[in-house]
Amino acid sequence: MQPRNMSMSGVVDLAAVKAAQEAKAKAEQARAEAARQGGGGAVSPSSLVIDVSEADFERDVLQRSTEVPVVIDFWAEWCEPCKQLSPLLERLATEYNGRFVLAKIDVDANQMLMQQFGVQGIPAVFAVVAGQALPLFQGAAPESQIRGTLDQLIQVGEERFGLTGITVSGDAEGDAPVVEAPAGPYDALLEAAVQALDAGDMAGAVQAYKNVLSDDPGNTEAKLGLGQAELLQRVQDLDPQKVRADAAQNPGDVRAQVAAADLDLVGGHVEDAFGRLVDTVARSAGDDRETARVRLLELFEVVGGDDPRVTTARTALARVLF
Repeated sequence: MQPRNMSMSGVVDLAAVKAAQEAKAKAEQARAEAARQGGGGAVSPSSLVIDVSEADFERDVLQRSTEVPVVIDFWAEWCEPCKQLSPLLERLATEYNGRFVLAKIDVDANQMLMQQFGVQGIPAVFAVVAGQALPLFQGAAPESQIRGTLDQLIQVGEERFGLTGITVSGDAEGDAPVVEAPAGPYDALLEAAVQALDAGDMAGAVQAYKNVLSDDPGNTEAKLGLGQAELLQRVQDLDPQKVRADAAQNPGDVRAQVAAADLDLVGGHVEDAFGRLVDTVARSAGDDRETARVRLLELFEVVGGDDPRVTTARTALARVLF
């Protein structure tokens, strides 16, 4: 079976920005607490690969995922492909030296976890980042592809959630230890955005993110935050029932369709939001068409350009435009 890839940038809901910042704060608190207790929070190399059961899943996976991405290997003794994949994942966990932790779950002994993750066959590999579960791939996969998936996972953990990895004691010669990144120059402004979101001040959050981007246009966290904060600002005062009724009754009303697409995306219905706007572009013209097209591009940015749903929608958009 070919690996089933999944982008890790398409989770969109009302708490998306806040959740990312809270996870980042939890990671920082965990590192600070470890430092206060001595040892700098360093773990032994053997702690990078752990056997996890239903009893210790919350502690060893969910809580740990606020510090470092946790990759989950669903396996069984009788599974022949597992005997090839599991040793490879264990070797990579050691090689990556604290940038992710590998949790091995025996499906025969942990049927409930298998069902909760919706595992249809093994080997199956998932990740948990800041408490959010993400399917990575199912079945055997080439090492190069696995490395690419892990690199993307680690990048998302760092950029979205501030998960800089854990320090491993007794680093092998030639391996660079994981060093906690110093506070960035825009941390205060990003924190101001989070506080504004907590207070329901979407305009304040938007302005805080814009302040960062005015000096650092490439700041990934601020770009993501701005797109999501603007989306939340647009839907904050909408009456969902009325918006959806208007959109259903007036398919040619671009403003109604755009508002409904925003609600679709906030509710996690990504394909519905994209499909609605592609259809609106197809049946409109002039300024109305441009309004729908621009909003669709804005929603692409919120979800993330590497998400396969964005790729599919871009293709559909190109068909109706050209």
